[in-house]
Amino acid sequence: MQQTNRGTPQDVDPASPLTPVPPQPDPGWRRARLAPSLSEVHRSVEVHGATWFRKLLAFAGPGYLVAVGYMDPGNWATDLAGGSRFGYALLSVILLSNLMAVLLQGLASKLGIVTGRDLAQACRDHYSPRVAFALWVLCELAIAACDLAEVIGTAIALNLLFDIPLPWGIAITAFDVMIVLWLQNRGFRLLEALVIALVAVVGGCFIFELFIARPDLGEVARGFVPSTDIVRNPEMLYIAIGILGATVMPHNLYLHSSIVQTRKYEESAEGKREAVRFAFLDSTIALTFALFINAAILIVAAATFHTSGNTQVAEIQDAYQLLTPLLGVAGASTVFALALLASGQNSTLTGTLAGQIVMEGFLDLRIRPWLRRLITRAIAIVPAAIVAILYGESGTAKLLVFSQVVLSLQLSFAVFPLVRFTSDRVKMGEFVNSPVLRITAYVVATVIASLNVWLLVQTVTEWLV
Repeated sequence: MQQTNRGTPQDVDPASPLTPVPPQPDPGWRRARLAPSLSEVHRSVEVHGATWFRKLLAFAGPGYLVAVGYMDPGNWATDLAGGSRFGYALLSVILLSNLMAVLLQGLASKLGIVTGRDLAQACRDHYSPRVAFALWVLCELAIAACDLAEVIGTAIALNLLFDIPLPWGIAITAFDVMIVLWLQNRGFRLLEALVIALVAVVGGCFIFELFIARPDLGEVARGFVPSTDIVRNPEMLYIAIGILGATVMPHNLYLHSSIVQTRKYEESAEGKREAVRFAFLDSTIALTFALFINAAILIVAAATFHTSGNTQVAEIQDAYQLLTPLLGVAGASTVFALALLASGQNSTLTGTLAGQIVMEGFLDLRIRPWLRRLITRAIAIVPAAIVAILYGESGTAKLLVFSQVVLSLQLSFAVFPLVRFTSDRVKMGEFVNSPVLRITAYVVATVIASLNVWLLVQTVTEWLV
């Protein structure tokens, strides 16, 4: 692989040692990379290991931060609706969306490792300033929408568990800003450990729910086989597209392309190849956990609500109220709410981190970390608090749906640049996508874009009718 000299602001002209030479862009980029992504933790985690398994453990972590976005409260609403209305039939959609996620997250990690740029920096260094600014605005809207879902989910969980009013619950979520700051200052591995622990809590809760719900395993297996009914039934298709739209999150692509660079891999061709391989394994294993949790939500909804005739359960509060009476097991609803709290808090942690990456990447804006995170969190908290105060639970449920529509709008503006950059031989060198991978990635990007446009049209039509 051709080695390039990125240059630094400290380079000087030999003819005039006191005159700084501006950094030169790498081949394929308009601008030079000025600073590493997440500079405070960049290349801070050693990845040396005596065995293959130890090295895998050293690379493990970023994938779980990414997987959190695939099991956030926005997913819960669509999974609950799919299970309660159509039983196990939409499990195949969850599987398909997870496979898409594995592909796209693999491309995101490869972009970060090979180019030394996260997706936001890559957009800034490739496109014109106007286009990059427009992409930044769209991305900030998507992160605000994602934060909105996470804030609302956490607030609902606090309300269900501790009877804390929704506006106060929303205010409490602001403290995650300080949690991220405190953990990141003590090493990125500690932040990863907290996220993995919370993922384990969510998984443990749903193992308990599955055990007491006792789903029909034969029906569950058949649910993972795609059915033509999904396409022929408009209502089923609508929820299926909602599941796809809620699963693949645009901010996760920016996040993953950045946090893989916390590993101190060798920057040779062989070192990058090894890092790409282990990063893909890490994200694939983590996304398998996300698949289990999303499938478990739908399976519990199908086994508990669909089989008992409660086919209209689509809101988290309704599911909480019905679980214990229908299952006849004390604590079923509490465990459900505990899983929601862990999921919501996990998502707010990673969403805040994604906000930092996007702001720094697109704008090269360096401000105090606590202020940057406070701005990111305020963008989500203020509208959520206003709606909770004025409209209560029904308003927050509608806001949750609205947040998913906004995410659907932005997704293609992250996916298509990602596929384009990783398919560019000048930028990627020997790590460029193979023809088969390139075609597959563009097909996935086109399918996601088409389905999200369809979902947007249907949602707006419902609002207007």
